[in-house]
Amino acid sequence: MSGEPAAGYRSEYRIEDLAHHSGATVRTIRAYQDRGLLPKPERRGRSNVYRDTHLARLRQIADLLDRGYTLASIKELLEAWDTGRGLGGLLGLVAEVHGPWTDEVVDRITRAELDETFGGKPDEKAISEAVELGVLERIPGRDDEFLVSSPQELAVAAELHAAGVPLLAISGHLKELRGQMEHIASRFLEFTTEHVFARYLGHQRPTDADATEAASMVRRLRPLAQQTVDAELARAMRTFATRRLQQHLGTEGVPEADAGLRSVALPASTIQAVQRLVGPEKTAAFIIAATERELHARTLDSLAAIRHK
Repeated sequence: MSGEPAAGYRSEYRIEDLAHHSGATVRTIRAYQDRGLLPKPERRGRSNVYRDTHLARLRQIADLLDRGYTLASIKELLEAWDTGRGLGGLLGLVAEVHGPWTDEVVDRITRAELDETFGGKPDEKAISEAVELGVLERIPGRDDEFLVSSPQELAVAAELHAAGVPLLAISGHLKELRGQMEHIASRFLEFTTEHVFARYLGHQRPTDADATEAASMVRRLRPLAQQTVDAELARAMRTFATRRLQQHLGTEGVPEADAGLRSVALPASTIQAVQRLVGPEKTAAFIIAATERELHARTLDSLAAIRHK
C-alpha cells in the first residue's frame, strides 16, 4: 500500500501514512477512534486500511479544534453530518455561541507599560491575581509581555488605582463582581432558553434549518443582555449614590427645610442665590434635586466613556 493515491483509485493508508498526511499522531488517531470521532478502519488480513474519508475527517477535526470547539461538541457536529442533517446550520449556531460577546479587541501590554500604568512599582502578587482572573494572560516565551483580554477592564482598574484603591482590593472586588455577573448571565440564559430557544433545543437535535434560525436569534439577542445590565446599573448607581450622598450630608428625608444646609459647607452666596430663586423653605430640597441630577448625568457619562474606550 502507498500513502499516495494511484490514478483512478481511492487512496489507501496505513495508520502511519494517515498520521503523516493528516498531521495527527498515531496515538491521536487511535484515541479519536475510541471516542467515536473517526470511523473504524477496514480490516484486511492483519492490516488496518484507512481511506480518504478518514483523512478528510481528521482534517475536519483539526479545523474545528483550531476554531475553539471541544471534542464533545465536535462529535455531535460530525454525528449530525453523518446522519445527513447537514453541518452548516449547526456550525453557524456553535460559532455564534462560542464567538466573542463583546466588540473589544484583545491587546498586548509590556511589563514596563503595566508597571507605569499602575504607579511605576512592580507588584508580582497583583500580576499573579490578574493572571488568575484572566485579566492578563502570559505569552509563552515572553516574560516581559502579556495579552489583555479586556482593555476596558484594565483601564477601569488603572483609574481605581489612581484614585487610591489598592490593587489587591481591586482584584478582590472583581472576583465578587464576577460571581454576581455570572449569576445574572445564568438567569438571562435560563429566561431566554425557556421563552425563546426551547423550541430549538428539544429532545431531538435541531435540524439544519432550526440551527440556522437559532444562530440568527442569538445574534439578535446577544446585545440585549449588555444593554439591560447597562440600564439597570445606571438606575441602581443613581439610587444608591444619591442615598449615600444624602446620608453623608444629613439630608435624607429632609426632616427640616434647611437640614442639609447646616451639614454642607456651601458658599453663602450660593445659598442666598438659591433662596432667592425658590424661597427659603425649598432651598434644601432644590440642592438635593440638583445633586441627584448631576450624579445621574455623570454616571451615564462614565458608563458611556468606559464602553467606548
